[in-house]
Amino acid sequence: MNIDKEKIVAYIKKLDKPKILVVGDLAMDEMVYGDAERISREAPVLILQHTHTKPILGGASNAAHNAATLNNGKVSVAGVFGEDYQADQLFGAFAEAGINTEYVIQDKNRKTITKTRILGSITTSITQQIVRIDRQTNAPLCPETENKILKNLEAAIPEHDAVILSNYHIGTLTQKVIARTIELANKYSKKIIVDAQRDLGSYKNVTSMTPNLPDTQKTVGFALENEADLQRAGNRLLEQTNADSVLITCGADGMFVAEKNNKYTKIPVFNKSEVFDVTGAGDTVTAVYSLALAAGADPVYAALIGNVAASIVVRQWGCATTTVDDLLSAVEKI
Repeated sequence: MNIDKEKIVAYIKKLDKPKILVVGDLAMDEMVYGDAERISREAPVLILQHTHTKPILGGASNAAHNAATLNNGKVSVAGVFGEDYQADQLFGAFAEAGINTEYVIQDKNRKTITKTRILGSITTSITQQIVRIDRQTNAPLCPETENKILKNLEAAIPEHDAVILSNYHIGTLTQKVIARTIELANKYSKKIIVDAQRDLGSYKNVTSMTPNLPDTQKTVGFALENEADLQRAGNRLLEQTNADSVLITCGADGMFVAEKNNKYTKIPVFNKSEVFDVTGAGDTVTAVYSLALAAGADPVYAALIGNVAASIVVRQWGCATTTVDDLLSAVEKI
């Protein structure tokens, strides 16, 4: 495809303007690092000498963090947290990122979503993830907490330019929360973008969505083996959701944008040979794509900018973010 770099640059320079609200499963990634010392005599496991622990915003929090590094912190989050040690970590990370948490609700009966990754290394090798421990409450929100979230959405959505529904299916996005978010976003003419892993057809009247290839296949019920399949899948999602566009992320094969009136665009992947870690790359794409749409970009150029951002963060370990300067530098290499 022909890419107008000047057009991309112009939109990237506008990414700091829109205000973004992220509604979803707010999570913390706790990265615990250690040096591999020896094999334990108690069990056939590695003994790591702890070096440091790094808290990183993950899940819906990662989408918020990616947006915040590009729009100078004009980002708010809506979701839930528990009464535990991990809540302090989460709010500390939000504060460091400059993210507004006034719309977040505490539920003492829920765990703060935390994914602890234990990583080990030796001097002659790269760092390797050894095990992951998840803390979360999978049940849907209780009615009391759900009502508090709904009330906060009524206050939050009019104050933002775009809303991201980030659904990791850990209970925050109930049907009532989803429906009310979309209703309010449309009422106030806000962009509403969905990042979900299943039930994609249930998100009616949204601006766009950013499913990956496997999740798209599960929803449409057939394999996506070529561009014709992608077109069929895009059409089906557009029909089911009444969205203006759908962005399907295809991993090493890039992206595919389907728009109304049978308009399709295949976008190649950038820096394919330099992929280290794809953790959180989908959140990056969603955040940057949403910012670009809110800044006035059409879906294809918004996807291109998201693609550039993904090519940067996959070269870093864990959930990572990028900056406007990074994006501008990367565009020059396309």
